[in-house]
Amino acid sequence: MNEVDMVIAMTERVSELDDQFGGRHARPMAASFMVNTVASYLRADAPEDVRQAMLSAASDLLYLTGYMAVDEGLHGLAQRYYIKALELAGAAEDHLTYCTTLRGMSVQAVDLRHGAKAMELADAAAAASPKAGPRMRAFLAGQQAHTAAQTGDRTSALRYIREAEAAMDRAESRGKAFGSYDPSSLNYHISQVRYELGDVPGAVEAMQQCDKVRFSVYRRARVRHRATLAERQLEMGHLEAACATWHQALDDFPMVQSGRADDRIKAMFGLIRPHRKNAAARDLYDRARTIAPPALVS
Repeated sequence: MNEVDMVIAMTERVSELDDQFGGRHARPMAASFMVNTVASYLRADAPEDVRQAMLSAASDLLYLTGYMAVDEGLHGLAQRYYIKALELAGAAEDHLTYCTTLRGMSVQAVDLRHGAKAMELADAAAAASPKAGPRMRAFLAGQQAHTAAQTGDRTSALRYIREAEAAMDRAESRGKAFGSYDPSSLNYHISQVRYELGDVPGAVEAMQQCDKVRFSVYRRARVRHRATLAERQLEMGHLEAACATWHQALDDFPMVQSGRADDRIKAMFGLIRPHRKNAAARDLYDRARTIAPPALVS
């Protein structure tokens, strides 16, 4: 069990690095650890309870590595990690990692605008965890709400988001759970649902709340979500507010190595370029050019 505990601890450390610095830094470390250390443990003889625990720990590491591959934009590689995570979680009878991985696959699909597949995966995740506690139920229902909204199913989207809110209320009354689905994550889902259903002001309000209650260690999410918030503020015609929010995203951007964060900054250049006669937009554009890699500016 000492080796199992070490794999769990290593996965937690890599996850912390991913949150703070992005998947591009952390994924090669996780992949190397999997190949050079964990693979030999999976082939070793062990008592059944230790073997099951190692399968579970390895599946969690595979899920995290797949999640980081998504962050880099390596979607085919991410799917291979996710499928292997499902295989090991199933063998370990680890329902938590199994349904978390299915939800991760749904997140990948919804972000790629494959709404129907995302809904199928989100429903499968919920079905795989019939005895989920309130925080996991909120985690799953929030994703179901986002996918339903993207497929145009307004009724289901609103029903699932109410279910996520109610489950989160129950979870929070039992105490905070740092590092899992939290009120910031829920507000992100509320924002995504509102945006997909055409309520841009409501989406902006929820994303502002998401930013307000997010734990400070989640730097990569802060960059991505602030940039998304700025895009929606601009969509409402609030140019100077959008510029201020983009400046906040740029504050953290140099410390994050993330393909998804890069995508948002590249989108910023395209959106702000037509507005450079405005002083706030010009200042933002000029600052961003000194920070962002040249490939994102063009």
